[in-house]
Amino acid sequence: MDKKYYITTPIYYINDIPHIGHAYTTIAADIMARYKRLGGYRVFFLTGTDEHGQKVEKAAALSGIHPREHADSMVDRFTGLWEVLNISNTGFIRTTEERHRKVVQHIFQKVREKGDIYLGEYEDWYCVPCEGYYTELQLKDGLCPDCLRKPEKLKEESYFFRMSKYTRPLLDLLETHRDFIMPEIRYNEVASFVKGGLRDLSVSRTSFSWGINVPNHDQHIVYVWFDALTNYLTGIGFLEDEEHFNAFWPCDAHLIGKDILRFHAVYWPSFLMSYGLEPPKHVFAHGWWTIEGQKMSKSLGNVVDPHDVVKVYGVDEFRFFLFREVPFGLDGDFSQHAIVHRINGDLANDFGNLTSRSVTMIGKFLKGRIETPEKKGGMDDHVEDTVMKLIAEYQREMDVFGFHKALHSVFEIISVLNRYIDSEAPWKLAKDEDPRVKTVMYNLWNSIRIVAVLFYPFMPQKSQLIWKALGIGKPMEGMDLEEEMRFYTPSDIAAIDKIAPIFPRIEQQV
Repeated sequence: MDKKYYITTPIYYINDIPHIGHAYTTIAADIMARYKRLGGYRVFFLTGTDEHGQKVEKAAALSGIHPREHADSMVDRFTGLWEVLNISNTGFIRTTEERHRKVVQHIFQKVREKGDIYLGEYEDWYCVPCEGYYTELQLKDGLCPDCLRKPEKLKEESYFFRMSKYTRPLLDLLETHRDFIMPEIRYNEVASFVKGGLRDLSVSRTSFSWGINVPNHDQHIVYVWFDALTNYLTGIGFLEDEEHFNAFWPCDAHLIGKDILRFHAVYWPSFLMSYGLEPPKHVFAHGWWTIEGQKMSKSLGNVVDPHDVVKVYGVDEFRFFLFREVPFGLDGDFSQHAIVHRINGDLANDFGNLTSRSVTMIGKFLKGRIETPEKKGGMDDHVEDTVMKLIAEYQREMDVFGFHKALHSVFEIISVLNRYIDSEAPWKLAKDEDPRVKTVMYNLWNSIRIVAVLFYPFMPQKSQLIWKALGIGKPMEGMDLEEEMRFYTPSDIAAIDKIAPIFPRIEQQV
């Protein structure tokens, strides 16, 4: 059976400078995409940019250029960062593409023909930075509830989507698919909101012109979220490649920040139900990052540029830190002290030293070759049994985006291996010419090889270096997870010898 998996990030608004939040979501999607590929899935991993709206129009006007020119100049910020972070996305979508305009207008027209979009008049408080309308009750002391800026009172002719009609269907979806929204705390938020009853939603604007025109009514621009969310259809060939679209839809997982949960968990499935498409299988909303205990903001000058972090600490180290430090789904705090602690403690001391010691002993005691065990004793059976148990725990957690717990299982393996070396003292076995030294080295070689595979979705480059240190020349890309998750005697490896530290310690004052 051809297994397929479709995962997305949000499309990122081009007026933002890519920061740790953008990197976090995209690396998370990359981790899952790489993990699923290991399991034999054909993965489509989509990311992209959101390029319409009033903010872009205003920014372009200030620069004296066309909004499209402004958009073109900003996209490289994101595509360039994804290259730096080793993101393995399959597709990239820009909302200014012609293929996307066709899809948005098609969906809008079909939903209008169904009677779920009608023309009316809208008056409420509008926040330009958030591109959202709010009622008087939703404001916080007269300010936008999301960004705390002062909104404008606007009244304009607008098309409305009959979202109130989908209150019951959405509740049915939530009740029958409790994992539709993850983690559970986000599910509860959405369920409470929908139970309160849904209002019809304004889905067009006349106050600006940079966007996709409503079909047969050019004075109206399609609401930015109706436009943006539809990217998940455009990106996999809707209206262009029916076979490809049908193979991958419904989407397996939309990964988003918690600030845009309502759009993805309420608006988006309502639009899809109206059109007649299945909603996505899962929407996972993660938390926010603070910086050294403070909220990240341009005014505080504490926005973390991932390029800078990577230059100092390394790509894989940065990727690892984000998901080792904080359970995926909760808020986290980024600090220089924390990342140095993780690199020096988890990677250099615990795993790096384990790998270095093991490789050196294989070279010294077995002349760099792994042989089939002849004799067992001590912790030998315990090591293999424990590694197999922890592999199963890792896979269970990875399947539900439990990245933090999955990494915890990997470090449990590392802890067992460090104790194994201390208890079995292979240097003594070698000195006494005890054939059990072959068994100990066999177990260490296999366990470290497996740990490298488990680390691969998080640290693809470093994992390949570990395989090379173990004498394995084949690329990890395209490996068979099931085949690698067992102990075996290698038939074709290079001679194993001493290695330079794979995770050098960071020597700096923090």
